[in-house]
Amino acid sequence: MEEILSHTATRIALSASGIFFMIGLITGVWKYLCMRRHQRAEAPHYVNIAHRAALMYAFSAQLLAVFAAISAFSDLVNTIAVIPPLLFFGIAIVHYVQLGLTTDSNNSLRDSPDKAKDYLILNILAVAEIGGFSVLLCGFFVRLFA
Repeated sequence: MEEILSHTATRIALSASGIFFMIGLITGVWKYLCMRRHQRAEAPHYVNIAHRAALMYAFSAQLLAVFAAISAFSDLVNTIAVIPPLLFFGIAIVHYVQLGLTTDSNNSLRDSPDKAKDYLILNILAVAEIGGFSVLLCGFFVRLFA
């Protein structure tokens, strides 16, 4: 365990995992309270999304931590690789919580006032998440086959 916690990349990813999981638990209570108040026992669309995304990203962050821990690359490279996906996971959760609070939409992209900006952010998100994990995955394969 000390080996895993001696790397900055794994400490960051595991910390994010804990935060995301706690947000998932808290949004689960929020979802439950919404369901109790709703005539058909339903929560708003983005309350559900915020809850599920936070839980999913908690476990995704753990996966990043594992791959960072076993990567053949330096801790600096692994840290640079884990930060962008975690940052965008966090941004997504915050965005879903904001949308859940407003309940203005059940499709934020369709109802966006600035679709060009949203598409740009989604393109950056894809590059950041796939790029960051690609580095960790390559580091795993380098270690596996070296």
